[in-house]
Amino acid sequence: MLRDTTHRDLRTELFGHKLESPLLIAPIGVQTIFHHDKEDGVAGVAAEIGVPYILSTASSSSIENVAKANGDGWVTSPLLNRAKSNGFTVLLVTLDTWTLAWRPADLDNAYLPFASGIGDQTGFSDPAFRRKFTEKHKKEVEDDVFLASREWANEVFSGAAHTWEQLELLKTEWDGPIVLKGIQHVDDARMAVEAGMDGIVVSNHGGRQLDGAVGSLEVLPEIVDAVGDQITVLFDSGIRTGVDIIKALCLGAKGVLIGRPFVYGLAIGGKEGAKDVVRGLLAAFDEFASVRMRLFTLDNGLIRHI
Repeated sequence: MLRDTTHRDLRTELFGHKLESPLLIAPIGVQTIFHHDKEDGVAGVAAEIGVPYILSTASSSSIENVAKANGDGWVTSPLLNRAKSNGFTVLLVTLDTWTLAWRPADLDNAYLPFASGIGDQTGFSDPAFRRKFTEKHKKEVEDDVFLASREWANEVFSGAAHTWEQLELLKTEWDGPIVLKGIQHVDDARMAVEAGMDGIVVSNHGGRQLDGAVGSLEVLPEIVDAVGDQITVLFDSGIRTGVDIIKALCLGAKGVLIGRPFVYGLAIGGKEGAKDVVRGLLAAFDEFASVRMRLFTLDNGLIRHI
């Protein structure tokens, strides 16, 4: 108390990039079902505010369009090359979506956007996928969107488990930082370090893949204690307020991802709604951060477990 915190410094640096705050936009697919501004609009908002934007493979906008707005090997390599050529600098690999979770609510509501071509634009706009589809079916993607959707879904959500050894392909094809999203255990965090990864995101996918998963904030401190001095640790899952951001930073995260909140804003008010949500979170974060002038002074000494 009684410290001059009039001029607060929320800046940080992640993977060689100087950022105005530790907040990042998490990857969420099929944003066109919420608003026609979709990924393009949110990417533009992120650029305007100065918040890094992470594009989902299940995007309803192409890599090229999102990049424009934001200032197995046959399909992986072309996708990575497109991402690199369009200015994406960090590769984030979500570990827990190689298959879709069993979601009764989605089944009850017949929520299967990928079956009708929604959320498939990353694939539909990919030359390698289009070439393979045409060779196999003797028709263009646009001639049979349902069939093309099924083919792309089989690639993205193949149901075939991936292994640590397959990360070598990514390291060969991607010359920038690689971050693994979905780490929930110290052993996996250590494996990420051994595999030469640059960062991890402690995340349970917001409880969407396994609703009985351990709370991400609960395991964050032990993961930071184990590998925080060897790899960049980010946090995701359940961030709703500025105080939530503070908590994650105090427990050792170097950056914090938000998902559902910006989508709520997008659904209500398009890209302007998403902008309002992100700005609101940053304003609340700045206000509560006034107890410390700089981010590096935030540590677990500010949190009491009850």
